[in-house]
Amino acid sequence: MALMTGDEKHSTAATSTLDALWVLYDRVLRVSPGRVADPGRDRFLLSKGHGPMAYYAVLAAKGFFGEELLAGFGAYDSPLGHHPDRTLVPGAEIGSGSLGHGLPLAVGTALGLRAQGLTGPRVWVLIGDAELDEGSNHEAIGYAGPAGLEALHTLVIDNGSATYGWPGGIASRFEAAGWSAATVDGRDHEALYAAFTAPHPGRPRAVVARVEPKSA
Repeated sequence: MALMTGDEKHSTAATSTLDALWVLYDRVLRVSPGRVADPGRDRFLLSKGHGPMAYYAVLAAKGFFGEELLAGFGAYDSPLGHHPDRTLVPGAEIGSGSLGHGLPLAVGTALGLRAQGLTGPRVWVLIGDAELDEGSNHEAIGYAGPAGLEALHTLVIDNGSATYGWPGGIASRFEAAGWSAATVDGRDHEALYAAFTAPHPGRPRAVVARVEPKSA
């Protein structure tokens, strides 16, 4: 991440995701540079696209593109923009940055895989807690639970940015809609891994990763 020296980095939005992203790409996701077009790959969707520095750093570390691209982050001629572009960034499944879109897209992706009879691939989407201010996410949550989208996994990075919050905590919102859910320390790699890999037959899975509150 230190190689990315461009302006307007949304560094807090990026660093809040770094540990969870690393555990996913290093130990959980079944995707690699050689499998970006494989129908059987796992899909990772970054909905929290306004802070992509950690995402770019992890993709580079895993060989999706060369680290030399990191220094040009945000430049006019760089593929690494302030919001990821799936047509420019190897390994990116969606273009993102407009909050509230990633989870509905993940629901659609899981439904598409089911319709094709592809039962192996898993769908992961990373959202910020403030995205739960958007009604589109609650529609997606309310649909996915009863639909039994077992392939769907939502990772919520909770840095205390949500305007409204939820009685009982974020995980309870997902549980009320029939999801399997857990809340863990977003800096604890072993806790993250255990939550990411816990079985949840017949239900989508939500993992709320709590990190330090966003500073003003």
